[in-house]
Amino acid sequence: MARAIRSNNRLDLIILSACVVLALAARALPNPMRDPVATGMRRSFLAPLVMLQERSEKGRQSLLAADAKQAHLDSLSLASMRAGELEGENDRLRKLIGLGSRVRTGFIPAEALHGRGIRDETTVILSAGSRAGVSRLSPVIAPEGLVGVVDQVDPTMSHAMLWTHPDFRVSAMSPDGTAFGIAQAHLTGATGGYLIELRGVPFRATLKPGALIVSSGWGGVWPRGIPIGTVLQEIKTSEGWARTYLLRPAVNPSDVYSVMILRRERLAKGLEGVWQSVAQADAAAQRIVVSGDSAARSAALAEAAARRAVIDSMARANGAPPLGATDSARAVAPAPRPVPIRRPPPPDTAPRDTARRDSVRPPDTTIRPGVPR
Repeated sequence: MARAIRSNNRLDLIILSACVVLALAARALPNPMRDPVATGMRRSFLAPLVMLQERSEKGRQSLLAADAKQAHLDSLSLASMRAGELEGENDRLRKLIGLGSRVRTGFIPAEALHGRGIRDETTVILSAGSRAGVSRLSPVIAPEGLVGVVDQVDPTMSHAMLWTHPDFRVSAMSPDGTAFGIAQAHLTGATGGYLIELRGVPFRATLKPGALIVSSGWGGVWPRGIPIGTVLQEIKTSEGWARTYLLRPAVNPSDVYSVMILRRERLAKGLEGVWQSVAQADAAAQRIVVSGDSAARSAALAEAAARRAVIDSMARANGAPPLGATDSARAVAPAPRPVPIRRPPPPDTAPRDTARRDSVRPPDTTIRPGVPR
């Protein structure tokens, strides 16, 4: 090992000495000969060193530009992460503008400011107050339906009770008016999820899953026709005179950031037909889907009939019966009649006439020795 190190050191010293000698010789050359000699050296044994120098320079430049590229990639990543949020916010704003165009007058747009406390799941701060025309018990709605009601009003902001609050109640009904009840919050379990419970529905009135429930307009607080939720299932209770249903809420308060506060003068006009256009659009879309499915089914049946006709024509050309001939013959041919089962006659139980049988017995023709015939 020591010998290898010594040999490497000697080789390095020899190379260094040769480089020093060549450098001194190059310095001693006259000016007209320096450039050709330097060019020849660069093109010959110094070419790998020049290539390494070029690569090191490119690597240094790429390292210097790496920070700028990483910053650009980080900005693009942040922009792509916020793109989904911006699309969702724009969609909600479009829906809010559409709701405003249907309501037309008597509403105040506001921002819903959510907190992080425990009570913030049931209450919210609104960015509009009495100066904008907000009053106590003003309904708060969203493009999807019911959100809550204002319970405290300040000059520049207001405090609203969401439908998830334990004290919140609203009179509800089915759109056709066959079932009425009182809607309130229903805590699903330890996870903290909220649904809506529709209580006090008359026992004779039944609601199917998926049925829409809206505000009835009774009580003077909520106008008629605001969507509350859709029926999930019936809850079995001890009350024998009424039914209780579990509803999927139309609005999730934690996802609402832009709302509308209805003025008191708008309550008298009601909101019937405001969400009806949305339901009609959904029904029209469903009808379009159903018609498309029926058209596709008809096209598939027509294609199958055409294929069967081609197969039948090929079978006739070959002299074989068509594919559907046997089926049609079976359909046209009458069903075979059932063959009656012949049972054997009952055994003869009457007494036999032994005398008559003996009288008709054939004569005995056996030959016995010593006995004349």
